[in-house]
Amino acid sequence: MSFLTKALRSTAFSVLFAFGLVMGSIVHALAVPQLLVDMQTGEVLYETDAGVPWHPASLTKLMTALLAFEAIEQGAVQLSTPVVTTANALRVAPSKMGFPVDTAITLEDALYLLIVKSANDIAVAIGETVAGSETEFVALMNRRAAEMGLTATHFVNPHGLHDPAQVTSARDMAIIALTIRARYSRFNAIFNTQTVEHGQSRSHTNNVLLARFAGTNGMKTGYVCASGLNIVATAERGGRHLMAVTLGASSARERGEMTAQLLFSGFAGGYRGTGQTVVSLPNRAGLAPVDMRRNICGADAAQYNEARAEEFPVGLEGQLSYLTDTIEPPVHRMAVLGRLRDVPLPRPRPDDFILEPSLAAIGAPGIPPRDFGDGTPGAAVVAGELNIPLPRPRPVF
Repeated sequence: MSFLTKALRSTAFSVLFAFGLVMGSIVHALAVPQLLVDMQTGEVLYETDAGVPWHPASLTKLMTALLAFEAIEQGAVQLSTPVVTTANALRVAPSKMGFPVDTAITLEDALYLLIVKSANDIAVAIGETVAGSETEFVALMNRRAAEMGLTATHFVNPHGLHDPAQVTSARDMAIIALTIRARYSRFNAIFNTQTVEHGQSRSHTNNVLLARFAGTNGMKTGYVCASGLNIVATAERGGRHLMAVTLGASSARERGEMTAQLLFSGFAGGYRGTGQTVVSLPNRAGLAPVDMRRNICGADAAQYNEARAEEFPVGLEGQLSYLTDTIEPPVHRMAVLGRLRDVPLPRPRPDDFILEPSLAAIGAPGIPPRDFGDGTPGAAVVAGELNIPLPRPRPVF
């Protein structure tokens, strides 16, 4: 064999080897974690990589909202409680409202901005209002995550701006969202709202399903480069209530269409179910969270997007789309209370909690369905599998 032939073969092998490495990384990244849950039974109808550690981005704000709802339930705060923008809150990066320091809004308006606008400064301000400081609120987030059995989840901040240590899984996020739906249906309108009006400005949600997929009634989207585009979505059709989670999509089109396809197939009876409940679904312990930065915002982004479009062309021009409905979701109008100074914030909640009985699963053997007061089925939580204790009410002061 001549030297030239050997050289050509060696070069060809090197090129193929390098190409294989690139394509191998892309193919590995094509596995977008997804989860579909029947909210009336808790059964996982479909899942792929639902226990893989992932960066939550603004899905973090679902836990922030849950803790605010709990504080309201305990009487520690009210919807009318002033939430004040502090210098600490104003330091966070966008998306944010950017109100001047000492500007106050009601907790109710703050919750709408948290979910619809996904305002990071408001997330910090809510945490400071509920727990006294951002640090104490993050500690509370992690205590609740541990109590709820969210074994893949760790929080570093209340808003979801990227931190390598801020991690969750599709399974854990579904449990947080199911808990909100089960216990706090009075706040459903916050998650179903598409627009918040403030003065002449209008802030819109990034949850395209609210306006384009009939039956959608929430909940939250999220995005940072390291996570890709995430979503938790809930929908109701024909008396059935389903929840879908998609993590790591490469574009808003892909996130919306993949999630709508999952819900559509679920409502159409396309999944027989897995026989597992969401709480019995295991997390993948010991894995580092997937980092999508290179594929979403880095050097491989163009190639990755091309691969994703070929793998999942739904919603592209000339292709089938699941987002074809025209819906007018609600609009919330908010107002600023003014500039307040020296507004006392509540003390951090005591560390000792009373563990109360977990929610009964709707349709679980031997357990009667729980009535959540408005005819809406709650999150199915199998007794003995998922204990989500209600903290003891904070002392009156």
